[in-house]
Amino acid sequence: MDDGPGQGREQLRFSVLGPVRAWRGETPLAAGSPQQRALLAGLLLRGGHTATAAELVDALWGEEPPHAALAALRTYASRLRKALGDDAAVLVSESGGYAIRSVDGLPLDLDHDHAEQYAAEAEKAKAAGDRCRARELLDAALALWDGEPLAGLAGPYADTQRTRLDEWRLSLMETRLELDLEVGCHAEAVSELTALTAAHPLRERLRELLMLALYRSGRQAEALAVYADTRQLLDDELGVDPRASLSELHQRILQADPELDAPATARDGQGGSSEPAFVRPQQLPATVADFTGRTTFVAELSEQLATAEGRVMAVSALTGIGGVGKTTLAVHVAHAAHKHFPDGQLYVDLQGAGHSPSDPEAVLGAFLRALGTPDASIPNGVEERAALYRSSLAGRRILALLDNARDAAQVRPLLPGTEGCAALITSRARMIDLAGAHLVDLDVMSPDEAFTLFTLIVGEERVNAEREASMDVVGACGFLPLAIRIAASRLASRRTWTVSVLARKLADERRRLDELRAGDLAVKATFELGYGQLEPQQARAFRLLGLADGPDISLAAAAALLDMDTDRAESLLESLVDTSLLESAAPGRYRFHDLVRLYARSCAERDEQPPAERDAALSRLLDFYLATAAHMYTLERPGDRLVDHMETPNYPGLVFTDRSEALSWLFSETRCLIACALQNTGEGALRRAVDLLLLTRDMAESGANNRQYEQANLTLLAAALEADDQHAAGRAHWPLAIIYTQLGKLSEADEHAKLATLLGLAAGDSFSAANGLNDRGIIASIQHHHEEAEAYLNQALIAFRDNDNKQSEASALCNLSRVHLDTGRVDSAVALAEKAVAQYQESGASRRMANGRYNLGMALTLANRLDEATQQLSEALIGFRNSRQRFWEGMTYIRLAEVELAARRPAKAANFAEQALTALRGIGGDRWRANALTTLGHALRQVGHTGRAKVCWQEVLSIHEQMGLPMDSEAHKLITPVAVA
Repeated sequence: MDDGPGQGREQLRFSVLGPVRAWRGETPLAAGSPQQRALLAGLLLRGGHTATAAELVDALWGEEPPHAALAALRTYASRLRKALGDDAAVLVSESGGYAIRSVDGLPLDLDHDHAEQYAAEAEKAKAAGDRCRARELLDAALALWDGEPLAGLAGPYADTQRTRLDEWRLSLMETRLELDLEVGCHAEAVSELTALTAAHPLRERLRELLMLALYRSGRQAEALAVYADTRQLLDDELGVDPRASLSELHQRILQADPELDAPATARDGQGGSSEPAFVRPQQLPATVADFTGRTTFVAELSEQLATAEGRVMAVSALTGIGGVGKTTLAVHVAHAAHKHFPDGQLYVDLQGAGHSPSDPEAVLGAFLRALGTPDASIPNGVEERAALYRSSLAGRRILALLDNARDAAQVRPLLPGTEGCAALITSRARMIDLAGAHLVDLDVMSPDEAFTLFTLIVGEERVNAEREASMDVVGACGFLPLAIRIAASRLASRRTWTVSVLARKLADERRRLDELRAGDLAVKATFELGYGQLEPQQARAFRLLGLADGPDISLAAAAALLDMDTDRAESLLESLVDTSLLESAAPGRYRFHDLVRLYARSCAERDEQPPAERDAALSRLLDFYLATAAHMYTLERPGDRLVDHMETPNYPGLVFTDRSEALSWLFSETRCLIACALQNTGEGALRRAVDLLLLTRDMAESGANNRQYEQANLTLLAAALEADDQHAAGRAHWPLAIIYTQLGKLSEADEHAKLATLLGLAAGDSFSAANGLNDRGIIASIQHHHEEAEAYLNQALIAFRDNDNKQSEASALCNLSRVHLDTGRVDSAVALAEKAVAQYQESGASRRMANGRYNLGMALTLANRLDEATQQLSEALIGFRNSRQRFWEGMTYIRLAEVELAARRPAKAANFAEQALTALRGIGGDRWRANALTTLGHALRQVGHTGRAKVCWQEVLSIHEQMGLPMDSEAHKLITPVAVA
């Protein structure tokens, strides 16, 4: 019997990880001249893809090919075919070029392909914690090299590939050596590392590994000598210091860091492991009990998910108009596929169809926490979090359901990217630019499926009694699942209605979805079904709730918007939840589906008459937020006179029992407050919106929301300028001065503070004018313009005293204390700070008291009253922490570090400085990070970590050069040689 093509032949084998050679079985084949072998290598390394004649000529000869290059190329190809004999068919001619690929089942065997496979399997084994297996696989990959890759071949392509293959081999060796150290084979690794560092003297990672291997072998002096040699070599050859990780390892060796002693495997399984706990997230929403139909789509998606185990990543993107049932189908399929993902399922609503889609960085943070990563181990930045996310998924089989995505850019960082994992995405946008995704377009239900869904919700008895009317209903719904569910739910909740009653209500075409239409108009027609069946009070609530721009709304805020008590409002809102037109996001909080919100707003614009009713509803909501914020501000800053100078709200707000409750309200309502302010830029509301942001500025001063707060103030400022409202403009300038000062943008900050002062004076607003002067004093002090600073602050003091504003007067005293401190008047600085603290104590201002103690602690430090300074700063730290002011927590840690330096306790100083860097991460701007790094550098230098200290100061120098700021003279002196080099 014929075995078929390719059967019974010995396998062709090729090598490029050394001399370019070919075999049939164990028999060598004549590969020909160097140019002929260069052609063979060029084709083998293209993975079966065709290389054009022009590409091959360029690969072999570069920019100066011989006159008869094409003829020579054809000759080499002909000779290769002869050498391949019966297997000549693997050399394919097409489109004027050549390729080497498997033909008719003839197997090809290339050492490069085997090395790639071994390396990939090693990576998987390493991720799964099987280090021994990973070492074996890497050894197998490295064993395939046989001297210099592409040995003896000339030409640009061969040179480029040779460099690439050499670098790849070194990278594999570094990984294998890292594993050697992790499994305790440090003594064995020393000799190999010694040879490698001699061959590649500037490769710092090899030097790091050699130092660690020597140290673990009990050869500490040699390990330190390696660092000294490396540092000298890098300075001589490149004029740079060793990289930070090498310097840090050097310091750890000097300190005999106990964590360097034992390889990682020795710590595996120990109770004190710092590895994240293995958590199996189960985040999928509940599937609906009445899911029906979609058989083809369920099978298609299920098949995709079932094959995830053998693929790098299975990605399915489900697309369709709003209300077509994308989420319902995706959740159903995800639940059905749970057996393929035993390590858990992740879920997130990406809010892609709304004005504020979810930030991938925030989503990654939530996913990492769900996977067991401690908050302290979650880095900032999308790229860093995405990398840690993929690492956390390595070796696991997890499904990520990414619901309601805006576009491919939003979901790319959230894709698992590892074998065995899968992503299921729903979106209104067809993600044709999402590489490798299986795209599924979800259409409306078939008539049979729609009828079945309607029957499941309403009940067989009622539907069977009026089958024709039931078909009329689902037909009027356009077979759109959301429309059917809304209509059927209304019918099911009204036992006195017949199906015919509902069918007659839907007879008007304007209330039906035309299945041939798409987009918002079709979706609006669907929602019209539910809206048209609402009772008058329900319909009014639905319309007015759609006016608010926030991501959701609290029960109390909704009650204000609707102008009713909370009990009545709750009853109405819950009835809307029952119709699925409103969602209950959490107890006491409600939200619209994004398209339902748009529809509700269009209903308000159409049906809410007179139009003044809409404005009145938004005005009540603004007044509610303003009155609540005023009460929160009064609790947080007793004695502060801002509340006396703000616009008077005409609607009451919440009343809090304590500061903690008030702050919780502020930080939970941040996005709603900003949205409300932005929505009220018109005449009659603008000043209240500006005052709302002033009263809630603690959310920006904490550092957590300063970007959104900044943008909101800029928007209100633009509106005030357009309206020629000097009062509102002055008040909008003031918080911008605070924000930009915190961010270190001092020129912009001073300009806003100046305009706050000038516009405040022009508008007769003493509050803006006085605070603008105070801020100008702060800014001038930071810029070391001490005479200007003192003049501004003395003017501010007079203005605050004239207004009997004790808290602001104490603030100006604190700032004046800082000027005295900077100009060497330490005793008067202490006295001014003590006076400020006394005034804060008198008014009971616990939040501002922390600022007073902070300034007093600084003054006491320079007065060398260090124990008192520590006490004041420690109490300030508690105050800032209780007020959730993370920025000021970070600044206080810097001041505590300065106290410890003055007390000659550099180790404690370094600890506080590190805590400052952690607290200030992602907030406050580079200027304050530079302050923390400067202090950390001094502490490290005093404990002997000079190399690492210089690394800190180098970063400080870079920041200061970018910002045009002076630098600590001692630090600058120490790092100037590094900078020059």
